Amino acid sequence: MRIKNILMILGPNLALARPCEKSMYGKETAESIKSQITDLAERLNLKCEIFQSNWEGALIDKIQEAKNIFDGVIINAGALSHYSYALRDAVSDARIPFVEVHTSNIFNREDFRKVSVISEVCVGQIVGFGKASYLLALHAIREIT
Repeated sequence: MRIKNILMILGPNLALARPCEKSMYGKETAESIKSQITDLAERLNLKCEIFQSNWEGALIDKIQEAKNIFDGVIINAGALSHYSYALRDAVSDARIPFVEVHTSNIFNREDFRKVSVISEVCVGQIVGFGKASYLLALHAIREIT
């Protein structure tokens, strides 16, 4: 079986574990979570690159590059999910499967977070399971690529 090449994109303020999210991640470090993601990816016969940027343009550039390199993308665009039509257009134009992820349950948060402008151009959405959201997304992307 061919190893599938997967990209995980993390948007603004999402260097994985954040001090303000101790209730979600406990005392785990960003490096520990990244290690768990790459370990699971290998077990699933996936090669997973993790890319994080606080800059919308850098995320768009990476998505535009992805369509020629990656079989699928897992994206947690953070707050950009709720208002960035430029990011939405990049996801749509890439023409590869995207799975949207949010570690918190966006439907139990502020009203403006309950709507994602990128969700309708993604094949699915996983929300509310903390770091497990990323791990579940690896299983999902494996099934659809």
